[in-house]
Amino acid sequence: VLAGYPQDYDSEERVLVNNKCKCVTVTSKFVPSKENPEEEVLERNIRIVVPLKSRQNISDPTSPLRTTFVYRMTDLCKKCDPVEVELGGEIYQAQQSTSCNEPETCYTYNRDKCYTTTFPFIHNGETMQIQAALTPASCYAD
Repeated sequence: VLAGYPQDYDSEERVLVNNKCKCVTVTSKFVPSKENPEEEVLERNIRIVVPLKSRQNISDPTSPLRTTFVYRMTDLCKKCDPVEVELGGEIYQAQQSTSCNEPETCYTYNRDKCYTTTFPFIHNGETMQIQAALTPASCYAD
């Protein structure tokens, strides 16, 4: 992780990554050095919450439980929102990551995204496939 800081930094902890999809938060702050208390060093903390009851396919409650969790800092820190860059007097759209077209594997529900599933619903002896929201707050407008 490459982190920059302003010249007038303070000892406040800063969030570098907050990936709700993978349940990871990376923070950094300056702390006194153990070797030389007159100097400050950058300390990074990585907090990973492993969702033990997570399914292979989070939208399918019948899929098997996930047993493998992969955390790559390059994936956690990628920025896929395009930014405008001026080169030679012309403005171009650029992304800060090269792996933005690959689907992201989520270990839990991203509360900002709408997840749905279908299930059989029997009414008056007739079976219908009904779609249900797994994250209703994200699927329906207020």
